[in-house]
Amino acid sequence: MTRMDLRELECFLVLSRELHFGRTAERLYLSQSRVSQLLRSLEHRVGAPLVERTSRRVRLTPLGERFLEDVRPAFESLHEAMERARAAARGVDGTLRVGFVGTPNAAVMGTVLAFQEGGHGTEVEVVELPLADPFGQVRSGEVDAAFVCLPVAEPGLVVGPTFPAQPVTVAVSRTHPLAGRAAVHVEELADHPLIQIADPAPRYWAEIFSPAVTPAGRPIPRGPVVATLQEALTMIAAGRGGLLFCASTAAYHCRPDTTFVPVEGLPESRFGVVWRCAGENARIRALACAATAAATNSA
Repeated sequence: MTRMDLRELECFLVLSRELHFGRTAERLYLSQSRVSQLLRSLEHRVGAPLVERTSRRVRLTPLGERFLEDVRPAFESLHEAMERARAAARGVDGTLRVGFVGTPNAAVMGTVLAFQEGGHGTEVEVVELPLADPFGQVRSGEVDAAFVCLPVAEPGLVVGPTFPAQPVTVAVSRTHPLAGRAAVHVEELADHPLIQIADPAPRYWAEIFSPAVTPAGRPIPRGPVVATLQEALTMIAAGRGGLLFCASTAAYHCRPDTTFVPVEGLPESRFGVVWRCAGENARIRALACAATAAATNSA
């Protein structure tokens, strides 16, 4: 069809709803005479009147009613196809893969929910990332963005919205000397081994969970090396060492063989959303907006 054909059909469809030439002209930002011209052209193509006009009313002819039933679904399908194409061109439509390290806490799921409620026409897949390689799938593009503990100082990655700070806890077995304490001071960690995060996790990032020394410079004994959070929890439950977690992760992973004790003397833990600078698109920007809203709601 030519562009004029589509304009004629659009004019007819709007007129069939409004049944008023003035309102139809306003809806289409046309003059009434132009609406009449488009309708006459369409009726000429069809070969019979589609609309009856009197000084008091406008109504469809029987042929116009049947024509409307046939044309409207096709026109609406064409409009929907155009909207889907526009969304895909903007980079909003499709699948968004979101990674997380540690646990899909309330802030992570709140962001995903806010994104989905935004009506972006995008399916969201949530993927767990290993402690030992929190940024590899972000760099490769296997995931579009990731929720990770901060700080992040990786070349080529952008740190987006951040979430409210949380207290730090140390996870230990129920039989550990620190278990049952109301709180421990960070300097006391020098007397107990901490689980180590395997390579290729950057050392500065791995020390969020298992620092090498206390703030006063006392060395902290090194425990066994793990690659995933589940491995770490298994080693902790077996009494092989402790590991630092934020409060929300501690709440999520409560289990009978492990306890989480607040740690005093450390800065609070923060996490945020990161993505590849070169991979930023409309989907990721929409996710960032959803994360900002979720962070505000959780503050």
